[in-house]
Amino acid sequence: MAKSKSNFICQECGYESTGWLGKCPACNQWNTFIEEIRQSVSRASLAADLKPVNINDIKLGEEERYSSGIRELDRVLGGGVVKGSLILVGGDPGIGKSTLLLQVCDKINTDLNILYVSGEESVKQIKLRADRLGINNPKLHMISETNFGLIERLIESERPGFVIIDSIQTVFCDELSSAPGSVSQVREVTSGLMRIAKSMGIAMVIVGHVTKEGAIAGPRVLEHMVDTVLYFEGERHLTYRLLRAVKNRFGSTNEIGIFEMRDIGLVEVDNPSIMMLSGRPENVPGSVVVSSLEGTRPMLIEIQALVCPTSFGMPRRMATGVDYNRITLLMAVLEKRVGMQLSNYDAYVNVVSGLKIDEPACDLGIITAIASSFRDASVDEGTVLIGEVGLTGEVRAVGQIDKRIMEAARIGFKTCIIPRGNMKMLEKLKNIEDVAIKGVANVQEALDLVI
Repeated sequence: MAKSKSNFICQECGYESTGWLGKCPACNQWNTFIEEIRQSVSRASLAADLKPVNINDIKLGEEERYSSGIRELDRVLGGGVVKGSLILVGGDPGIGKSTLLLQVCDKINTDLNILYVSGEESVKQIKLRADRLGINNPKLHMISETNFGLIERLIESERPGFVIIDSIQTVFCDELSSAPGSVSQVREVTSGLMRIAKSMGIAMVIVGHVTKEGAIAGPRVLEHMVDTVLYFEGERHLTYRLLRAVKNRFGSTNEIGIFEMRDIGLVEVDNPSIMMLSGRPENVPGSVVVSSLEGTRPMLIEIQALVCPTSFGMPRRMATGVDYNRITLLMAVLEKRVGMQLSNYDAYVNVVSGLKIDEPACDLGIITAIASSFRDASVDEGTVLIGEVGLTGEVRAVGQIDKRIMEAARIGFKTCIIPRGNMKMLEKLKNIEDVAIKGVANVQEALDLVI
């Protein structure tokens, strides 16, 4: 017979304790423990005929996928929506999560019905947004419900091919005494949705709220349970949105999708490099173009630097879109290896268009932008810089140099400054005639070429 068991669970991180604690030992938060009653299952009720399967007897096949109808989303998912998968989408309020999922409901390539379950809006509110976006798919069915038991029975009776739960923090299970959105509720509901998705072969997307730190609210185990975790990034006052996969059991986690928010909804950006470089000033010191690789997609990004004499005893260092510690390291390389005395100068580095880059291949461009502003000398606007910089001032080789150069040639750049170690990898690029490719061994050599 099942026995009831009382546990105290931290509502911030999911840490469990047999007794109440004032401070959580895992996340160091105060007064977050709430008592919850659980039903423990007797061991006698477990199946006794468990038997392992030989690895050679397991037959593999291609995962059954269908296109979401949005190329950028398919790119991030690894080729499309996998049947029976559970996808978690997180993002700031108002960033466009519900808009994107409604557009998927209109364009997804499936012959089965689509079920949109909303716990935050009524069906009339969803209909108003759908009309504004021009969505009228006859296979789309909507319901406003938060009881997981009713949602489960509805899915079993309707048997849709695609289900959206918006959002997971609003759905609750009657068997638990805690409030909707608590750690145990989110974990129990997600576990039930995963069981339904795998047993019935239904692809599901659940929307998750994020905390002020940017992480998905609820227990960390939520991200471990699902198959794919997508984050919708971007500033609300900017028109561009980035969809990034931080976990994907069916594809790469390096791909990103780029969208533009318009009055008709989210529109795919087919040429992100041109979008990133729009409005770029000409012949201005401190402006440099680099080639960054996001997954398999090369993108040309403008990096701007401003160096000016400090008004205080301690110079300021500020970085937007790039790691602050990396900027400090690269400025130390400029001082030691090139001889630029930057200790009495403030330095500000910004990645244009609100992007965040952490690829070492942008080091050479960052150093060149700082040196260009310091010397008040502009870099030729037709030049792209690629390379990782070491502490000794050397420019080290980077991966997939061919894709980076071909993207620069496609946009119309005339010169590419690359690491000398990558020059031997350019046999396949001999057909590019209008691009001058120059290899450099160190930072000093690169600066002599461009400034």
